[in-house]
Amino acid sequence: MRMRKKKWADPWLQEHADYIYSDPQEYKGKWRDLLGCKELHVEIGMGKGGYLLQMAQMYPDIGWVGMEKDHSAAAVAARKSLERENPDIHNNRMIVGDAENMADWFAPGEIDVIHLNFSDPWPKKKAKKKRLSSASFLQMYTDLLSENGCIRMKTDNTGLFEDSVLYFLQNGFTFKEFYVDYRREEHPEDAVTEYEAKFMALGQPIYYLCAVPCRENKDMVK
Repeated sequence: MRMRKKKWADPWLQEHADYIYSDPQEYKGKWRDLLGCKELHVEIGMGKGGYLLQMAQMYPDIGWVGMEKDHSAAAVAARKSLERENPDIHNNRMIVGDAENMADWFAPGEIDVIHLNFSDPWPKKKAKKKRLSSASFLQMYTDLLSENGCIRMKTDNTGLFEDSVLYFLQNGFTFKEFYVDYRREEHPEDAVTEYEAKFMALGQPIYYLCAVPCRENKDMVK
């Protein structure tokens, strides 16, 4: 469900451009220095920021960057972060923008983990190329991931997960982890968002995978 447009969002984003960026090309290749970390995680489609902010608090030595193209959702996420009591933003920042532009904002090999959490499933056939796990995105991610980098994907959508498994395999990835009911076991190392908790309460399985690119297969024909 898409968030209703908030009139205050764009002015607020402009006022806080030192935390949530619209075009952070100046930090390309410099994110670890900015966040004071050796390991960099990027969440694409952070929504209202629940996962990113919990993980940034749980893992203060890791750098976290959240990306969201919906300006209203991005503004809610950033405000949630900055208006907390004693906000600690030393290890996290946000970007309001489309993931298609990631290569302008991150250097090759700069990202250690990419998180795809409950991404838009784009179920219509003509729209499937917009999926964040589609071939064009996977090729870009392969360039941006570090030598031992990986992609972690979670979704409640069966069709998206099944198709994504094929996308990964067709584009030279292998799986380190794979669950068709991720939360049947406890995973205290991984934050549960409000959105995810709703599906868990309904008994809906959460699908999860962790995929790594096989570098020798990077140029496979899709």
